[in-house]
Amino acid sequence: MNKVLKNSWALFLGIGFLMMAYGFQGSLLGVRAVQEQFSLTATGFMMSGYFVGYFIGAMTISNLISKVGHIRVFAAFASLASLVILVHSIFINPYVWFILRVLTGISMVCIYTVAESWLNDRSTNQNRGSVLSIYMVILYGSMGIGMFLLNFSRPENYQPFILVSIITSLALIPILLTKKKPPTFKKIQGMPLKELYETSPFGMVSALFYGTIQSALFTLLAVYAASMNFTIFQISLVTFLLAISGAISQYPIGKLSDKYDRRKVIIISTFGASLFALLAILSSGQMYLPGELATSKVWFFIFLILFSICSLPMFSLICAHTNDYIPKEKFVAAGAGIQFTFGLGAMSGPFLCSIFMDIVGSNGFFVFLLFFHALIGAFGVYRMRVRGTVENPDSQFFAMPSTITPAGIELNPTTEHIDEPYSDKVKEILDRKGVEYKKNWDSSTNN
Repeated sequence: MNKVLKNSWALFLGIGFLMMAYGFQGSLLGVRAVQEQFSLTATGFMMSGYFVGYFIGAMTISNLISKVGHIRVFAAFASLASLVILVHSIFINPYVWFILRVLTGISMVCIYTVAESWLNDRSTNQNRGSVLSIYMVILYGSMGIGMFLLNFSRPENYQPFILVSIITSLALIPILLTKKKPPTFKKIQGMPLKELYETSPFGMVSALFYGTIQSALFTLLAVYAASMNFTIFQISLVTFLLAISGAISQYPIGKLSDKYDRRKVIIISTFGASLFALLAILSSGQMYLPGELATSKVWFFIFLILFSICSLPMFSLICAHTNDYIPKEKFVAAGAGIQFTFGLGAMSGPFLCSIFMDIVGSNGFFVFLLFFHALIGAFGVYRMRVRGTVENPDSQFFAMPSTITPAGIELNPTTEHIDEPYSDKVKEILDRKGVEYKKNWDSSTNN
């Protein structure tokens, strides 16, 4: 562990600053949108721009890194992200903000890809698990700290935007000063969507639905809280508790999925999230009743934490479930396909959720979450009746953030390097020279 920290401290520090800025920015824009009286639909549309940009960036970044290298890409897009947040404070318009969010999404996915491919290069089969664990702690911990920075200054001022820009710029320093030579980037090939669906229908469909859930959850929770007249401190506390409780629950729920049928764990978790979303709605309705009829916001906070515990491990569970049905050598490709599908869903999440909020009111936020979690659970019940459980000893749960890129998926210890099978000509030469090689390839490829 000490060796991992020693060799990768610059990357971890840079990612920490970036996630702090990301967490702060998301809450800041949501609250400011409410204060500027953007319509809920316009707010949802604006917030979805991030995921549109994330999707565009994910499709193009590999070619760019191959042409100009890791350091130039990181420096360029970190600078762009730092600049873009400042422009938000100048042009207060949901449609301008949508374009700016697209640019932010492109910037962030490029930065993630650079950092995660670099971490991959520095990790070995022996320490990948440690690297991924530290990475997860830094991601969620830094994002939680960033959400508390909402108390730094009132959102209607320009100072919070400057602070986001400063923190983003700070991320450049440790990474640009790192001594180690950047890795050689290799493009990760995903599975065709048809093949992915045929291999794991539940994995693909649940990834699509969960993309809509999580994008709406992290972008509109602050909007919901502001519309419910939460104080700035309460808004920052709500978003902080969401991130931290979800991070803490990753491993306990994941290990349960290794011990029991993974689909059952996913189904129970999704229905549990639906239940706690419903209880959050009921408790929020009681908070503003007159006099003694009113209930404390504490109950709302409790139900939100329980919701997060059930919901946030879902992406990692979906990845592990998908791996249950494929050979080990396709784990990375399948993970990239799941991330692609997740991204498709994420682009629509904030906009769809805002429509629910327009129709139902502020609690449409939780109605949306309840509905899509229930869809995942219902489809899971259907798939369990259609297809039996399989045992794949190579597939194990490993917690992964939903923001992870295909390059980062390789940090999963189960995706360790697998030797390519030898051609018949090479085998003939090796046999002639009496060289030992992994002949089990013959049996594996024939099955």
